[in-house]
Amino acid sequence: MGIIVQKFGGTSVGSVEKIRNVAERAIEEVNNGNQVVVVVSAMGKTTDHLVSMAKEISSYPSKREMDMLLTTGEQITISLLAMTLKELGQEAISYTGWQAGIETEPIHSNARIMNIETGKILDQLKQGKIVVVAGFQGWTADGEITTLGRGGSDTTAVALAAALKAEKCDIYTDVTGVYTTDPRYVEGARKLLSVSYDEMLELANLGAGVLHPRAVEFAKNYKIPLQVRSSMERVLGTIIEEEATMEQNLVVRGIAFEDGITRVTICGLSGKIGTLSTVFTTLAKHHINVDIIIQSMTQEQNSTSLSFSIKSDDVKETLKVLNTYKEQLDFSHVETETDLAKVSIVGSGMVSNPGVAAEMFQVLAENDIQIKMVSTSEIKVSTVVAEAEMLKAVKALHNAFNLEAVPAV
Repeated sequence: MGIIVQKFGGTSVGSVEKIRNVAERAIEEVNNGNQVVVVVSAMGKTTDHLVSMAKEISSYPSKREMDMLLTTGEQITISLLAMTLKELGQEAISYTGWQAGIETEPIHSNARIMNIETGKILDQLKQGKIVVVAGFQGWTADGEITTLGRGGSDTTAVALAAALKAEKCDIYTDVTGVYTTDPRYVEGARKLLSVSYDEMLELANLGAGVLHPRAVEFAKNYKIPLQVRSSMERVLGTIIEEEATMEQNLVVRGIAFEDGITRVTICGLSGKIGTLSTVFTTLAKHHINVDIIIQSMTQEQNSTSLSFSIKSDDVKETLKVLNTYKEQLDFSHVETETDLAKVSIVGSGMVSNPGVAAEMFQVLAENDIQIKMVSTSEIKVSTVVAEAEMLKAVKALHNAFNLEAVPAV
């Protein structure tokens, strides 16, 4: 008998009928001889509704109070699911993140899991119960409730799987697996049978909403077998593993995209050694995530212009921090360009195939799409383009790299 962790997202628990379906899927695993832990998100658009109400009260609500508010969403789901399991004749118990022993760092709204005390969960599993755990939340050593950021229920599930030494972790969602790109926007998108941890980590970081990046990190670090599969259809999903099976030896295996990007340019920075360190240390202390970075230096004036991309939601906070530390950072002014998007190609085959970036740039040029910023790694190339050109770029690249040729499964 092994431990199986199942995670169901908001759309999978969006109604009482769907919660009953989740209960039946969990009971199936029990009938197969396994012990089961189910991690759930808030129902449907509950979190969005709670955020909307908070924004009616304050444009900048307290992060602590937002955590108090948002964690109620998952609490509704876990209690309803536990009730449903019992009605179906299966013993079950629900736990909030803190009841489940999930300890996080003391940061509100985007905390990282530090430790999980598994004793209580293991005791309940031994009694034959399904343990239902609220995703997305935990608590600090001094008793403060925290949340793990958007998509944090994935992280909860994989972290629990690692702590419990589970046989596998199944991520149930409203799609049947990981696709070459988002099938809602690209008709020719194809489901992949497998993706490597590294490829999935890049795709998740670059905007693919199927899995949370931290969840993939946990799976990679602890070698947790991970599968993304449909909560409604009984079909094969996508396996996330160390080395993925290369469908037709594709060099590029996926295209990720993300809108709501802003380019920030700090003009007239001092050309002194250590300036870059000071800028990004300051931003990091305020939990501002910076992505693509471009530096240009003017030797005659010994000054530097520094551009970087951030999520548009972070623009106000970024400008506030920069202006607060303007004298210390020693720059003349800040410029911003909004309405941008990031489009990225990902594939472990790029390591041994030079010229992939050049081909990507050529495809975008042939489609009259201007590239504003570029970032590369061994297995990805990211470009920042106008938001209005995002889907045009994705479709052109998907076609150019022959991803529609992946067999439909």
